[in-house]
Amino acid sequence: MARRIKSRDTPPKEPNPERQIAFRLGLSAESRAAAYLVAKGYRIVARRWRSPVGEVDIVARRRQVLVFVEVKARARLDDAAESVTERQQHRIAASAWLAEHPDDMNSNIRFDAVLVAPGRLPRHIPAAFETEG
Repeated sequence: MARRIKSRDTPPKEPNPERQIAFRLGLSAESRAAAYLVAKGYRIVARRWRSPVGEVDIVARRRQVLVFVEVKARARLDDAAESVTERQQHRIAASAWLAEHPDDMNSNIRFDAVLVAPGRLPRHIPAAFETEG
């Protein structure tokens, strides 16, 4: 079977500037959300945690509650709130976290959202997603 070999004369692909801006905006929003949660007494366990089945923006803990946090950044907090939808993928990624971290199996689990908009304090929505199902 023949393998294709890339030509060394081919210049590397230029990154898409719009994607780079969106990526930086997402990182900034996640940093603001994490700082806000820490100020509220949460301990950040992981950020941008990835598994083959999905990604969790922030994993945090407060007392006996393990919280999986979805961060939504928009121009206005109301727009961010409208973009929060329940996702099966979020629950599946949380299950993957628990499979890799069996010590967390006895924790209470919650799915929160943090809404971020420029010039505004983040808005924390505890239990934004249902845990059943």
